Amino acid sequence: METHLVEAGPGRKRVVGTAAPAMVVPDDATSVFMQARPGLFKIAHRIVGDTDEAEDVIQEAWLRWQRADRTVVRNPSALLRTTTARLAINLVQSAWKRRESCASPWLPESTDLDATPEAVAERHDVAEEAVRRLMQTLTPRQRAVYVLREGFDYPYGRIAELLGIGVDNTRQQASRAQERLAADRPRQPVDSVAHRRLVQAFVAAAQYGDLAYLEAVLSTDAHA
Repeated sequence: METHLVEAGPGRKRVVGTAAPAMVVPDDATSVFMQARPGLFKIAHRIVGDTDEAEDVIQEAWLRWQRADRTVVRNPSALLRTTTARLAINLVQSAWKRRESCASPWLPESTDLDATPEAVAERHDVAEEAVRRLMQTLTPRQRAVYVLREGFDYPYGRIAELLGIGVDNTRQQASRAQERLAADRPRQPVDSVAHRRLVQAFVAAAQYGDLAYLEAVLSTDAHA
């Protein structure tokens, strides 16, 4: 209850109370979203790598959740995670288009979630060839830096943290990778198991936003 001092006569005041403001009880849709929000933010931040942009993604996910026909949603948490991942990936893709470096022929385009099975299969083949060329040309550490930086717009600081190296070293690895790709250095043999594992990780990251798996594969290869 709130209280106020009011004049009750010369030199006198008295305390009066006012009714406490009514509590705003969130509806089910709001409760579901707020409960899922911490996890959604982690997904968005992992993909976009920026707190403000991750907040923008969460805001857009909330607006879409409000507009959704929730009567047909069987698993709200799964829908919210998928929506958030797609919005974050779309944001990253927009950033790629604004960067001249995104024109690199060494990385395949991200997979469109609405593409036909034939298109998905074709892009998977493109991913296989692109990853093979990277493995033939770059060292594991150069490859990790290049894929995370050029493919997913990771900040150098985040890449350095994942690989356990300094930021300056990370920038050097990126520069060396660019040089080797531009020079088309003599190619090295590619292990088929490692190739298949990296392709799966890349596709999972590009299509579903599963960057944790890609990070783990690249980091493991870089430390092998």
